[in-house]
Amino acid sequence: MLSEHMTNEEYDQAMQMKSHAPGYWPAEALERWTDHKWQLRNRINSLEAIEKRINLTREERSGILLSGNKLAMSITPHFMNLVDKDDPDCPIRRQVIPRIEETWDDPTELSDPCGEDSHMPVPGLVHRYPDRVLFLVTDLCASYCRYCTRSRVVSGVGEQQLETQYEAIYEYLENTPTVRDVLLSGGDPLLFSTAKLDKILTRLRQIPHIQFVRIGSRIPIFLPQRITQELCDMLKKHHPLFISIHANHPKELTSEVQEGLIRLAEAGIPLGNQSVLLKGVNDDIPTQKALVHKLLMCRVKPYYLYQCDLIEGSSHLRTSVSKGLEIIEGLRGHTTGYAIPQYVIDGPSGGGKIPVNPNYVVKHTDNQVVLRNYEGKEFIYPEPNSAPAFLE
Repeated sequence: MLSEHMTNEEYDQAMQMKSHAPGYWPAEALERWTDHKWQLRNRINSLEAIEKRINLTREERSGILLSGNKLAMSITPHFMNLVDKDDPDCPIRRQVIPRIEETWDDPTELSDPCGEDSHMPVPGLVHRYPDRVLFLVTDLCASYCRYCTRSRVVSGVGEQQLETQYEAIYEYLENTPTVRDVLLSGGDPLLFSTAKLDKILTRLRQIPHIQFVRIGSRIPIFLPQRITQELCDMLKKHHPLFISIHANHPKELTSEVQEGLIRLAEAGIPLGNQSVLLKGVNDDIPTQKALVHKLLMCRVKPYYLYQCDLIEGSSHLRTSVSKGLEIIEGLRGHTTGYAIPQYVIDGPSGGGKIPVNPNYVVKHTDNQVVLRNYEGKEFIYPEPNSAPAFLE
């Protein structure tokens, strides 16, 4: 996290978009660094591999040894280079390196915190909202976030196995004309080959009432090398197509990430960012301000700031709702409106996204609304059914 009162020098440093390659890898790795397949083959997924690069705490070492029972550990070389080798409180490190706290029991936590399984008319398809669906196309990611909402099915070591019945899903969508919006997620759809993803998008585009498609992906952050011109040329055949990325900290927005995001934007794809509010990662105003400013510089609109779901083993990463409201108040009026995400809580057990906002309405009567602005000053807005003062 950045200091509570960020200096101009700290802000300028946080706003830098630079490459960290080769980092923990030998100089000759630069010859293959831009090859996303090389990145995938060289992911960190064992205790031995990570101990060669960073100094683990006892809590991290124990967490890694137990990670195969809940959610696999996997970190791309690109993202691993952002990890501070000596600081266990590093905001990047907290997101991807398992800790023993993931094994703690908390009666408030749930294996399926968003109630997706109970809204699944076809295996692999979640239909909670009237006009849109969530299509879980894979259970694999380039790297695994330790607070993953779908840790029960993602990475192949959880308590469930993801079963996606593609043809049954297409048939369901064809027979459900109220669906106009399909979100591809998982796992990460951009892990698929360009040809395979093209096939899925083409099939969805053959259904007349589906107006647009969205892709949720952390590939642009974990594996920016995957955002090739070939991929972008394929994606732009399927407009209107939207992509939601997932960045939580300004350090994640490197020069490689910026290049990939701009390439997507140049292909005409609207980009939004969905962050998760995480303790010790981004639960302070300066960090959030630097993050949203860097996102705009990468042509990405900050879209959602999620309160961390009640996923099992995430208590050490969750912070309070009051902290989230404090952050939104610290942004509203202090930076451009384009930079302010909507703070939401996904209602436990299937309530859907619920917007949460600071209370700027001081008083509301039949005649007027008393409003508070970002400076704490109050203003009166008359309701339209009240008579003008000069007629009273």
